[in-house]
Amino acid sequence: MQSVRDYATVTASYWVFTLTDGALRMLVLLFLHEQGYTPLSIASLFLFYELFGVITNFVGGWLGARFGLKATLFAGLSFQIVACGMLTVDTSLLTLSYLLVAQGLSGVAKDLTKMSSKSYIKLVVPESDSRGLMKWVALLTGSKNTLKGVGFFLGGILLSSFGLQTSCLAMAAALVLVLIASVILLPRAPGKSDTELSLGNLIPRDARINWLSAARLFLFGSRDIWFVLALPIFLASTLGWTHANVGAFLAVWIIGYGFVQAAAPSFVGQRRGGIRSVADAGALARWTAMLVLPLAAIGAALHLELDPATTLIIGLAVFGIVFAANSAIHSYLIIAYAEGDRVALRVGFYYMSNALGRLTGTLLSGWIFQAAGQGQAGLVACLGASILFVVLSTALCIPLRRAEQARLAASTPA
Repeated sequence: MQSVRDYATVTASYWVFTLTDGALRMLVLLFLHEQGYTPLSIASLFLFYELFGVITNFVGGWLGARFGLKATLFAGLSFQIVACGMLTVDTSLLTLSYLLVAQGLSGVAKDLTKMSSKSYIKLVVPESDSRGLMKWVALLTGSKNTLKGVGFFLGGILLSSFGLQTSCLAMAAALVLVLIASVILLPRAPGKSDTELSLGNLIPRDARINWLSAARLFLFGSRDIWFVLALPIFLASTLGWTHANVGAFLAVWIIGYGFVQAAAPSFVGQRRGGIRSVADAGALARWTAMLVLPLAAIGAALHLELDPATTLIIGLAVFGIVFAANSAIHSYLIIAYAEGDRVALRVGFYYMSNALGRLTGTLLSGWIFQAAGQGQAGLVACLGASILFVVLSTALCIPLRRAEQARLAASTPA
């Protein structure tokens, strides 16, 4: 019962953090666009956010295993409080370099909090309960993305209604309350490894984790190449949508994406004997390859000058369903592959690849969108790059499948 209460506390903390993280990202993106910054300039702003995510995940997993998940969770919440507080100053002080530092802190905060929350699932679910593990992982990941979507909507509304400073002050206050509650409710060091760990333990020897991490890099890079920056700027500048409308549209998409992700265990595995099997590397390869279809359809429709709003609404709905299934399988597989007392190490390494993919996608999004002339041509070019990344991610599932089969054969009695 204690472990369930601890998991509920960690999950609630992650939910509040995710809400503020989504709102903060949308607040800063729309604020800078309003100030006249170019897409490449805005992309460079989020460079620190993603770059520090890469570093944090690489070291954060070791910190979680060495000192416990409570320490890394508290650090994540604290960094986000500081990041929000930095944006409460006068608008004249919000230079690009100043915002780079604030976004860097927010990137550290996000990945420390995410690694802590997802690693904790392994401590709650019995080792033999694969279906239960996938269900809890999908529920946490899906609910997180739903709340991030609400955060996007909140960010657009807050910027229009209260401005950047007041909004960030309110979010910092909410995070302080969450931090205090977590200090009181959580035990001292959940997830701490029983063995001494060196920095050499950061690199996994399990080929499954390495191939899965590489596939994750290109999967999330494929999304962010067109979704994270090119799409919202296209909606605001080319289609003339207001900040609130852009935030609401992306919020609805991510909320729906989160619901699909939470429900993924009921449809991603193959049905055998009337029972849905737990997803594996083979299922991941199939679902990843399917992403090419909606991306190509959106790009073709835009190139043929069909109504862009209708095209994006329908295309994003299909893309969201397929991508949510992929993300759910990925999140389950890394927790399933990770060893018991070193789960934080493995999750940290895996999400380092995730952050590196987001970093690559964000930079390419700004560069390709601007180089291709922005507008419709820029978005189509970003979609083309996204398809290339999907193909690479699918190809990496082939050696992953082989490594998975080799591991299964080695663990099966002769």
